[in-house]
Amino acid sequence: MTSNINFSSLFIVLIFLASLNGNAFATHISQPILDNPKAQYRIGETVALYGWVEYNAQPAPEVLLNFKLTRPDGTVAADQSYQSDANGRFEFKFDTHKEKPGNYQLIITSHCLEIHRYACTYKTQTLSIDLTTP
Repeated sequence: MTSNINFSSLFIVLIFLASLNGNAFATHISQPILDNPKAQYRIGETVALYGWVEYNAQPAPEVLLNFKLTRPDGTVAADQSYQSDANGRFEFKFDTHKEKPGNYQLIITSHCLEIHRYACTYKTQTLSIDLTTP
């Protein structure tokens, strides 16, 4: 009888301890959202894209974002990181004057707030950009 009571007590204590650590492995998920992205540009135009970072259906300020633009041949045309502003907004601009025509790929990756970096799920937004001759 005593061993049943000890086992039950131990089981209850373990459940209690496990419940205390419930949020330690929670995942922080923010994601970049592009606003009406233009996907076709002519050489010489500046690629200008705007958007916001969403977290729990709200704009998220000061979230680190990485913008990686890849050329048609696979080389990297731009690899830049910026934080969303105080309103959760961001912008990405890229000068195309020295680029060649073709299909470029932009990947925007949300790196979450600094305080949530340990539990971050890296969400991305991808956009194909067609660069044509003038």
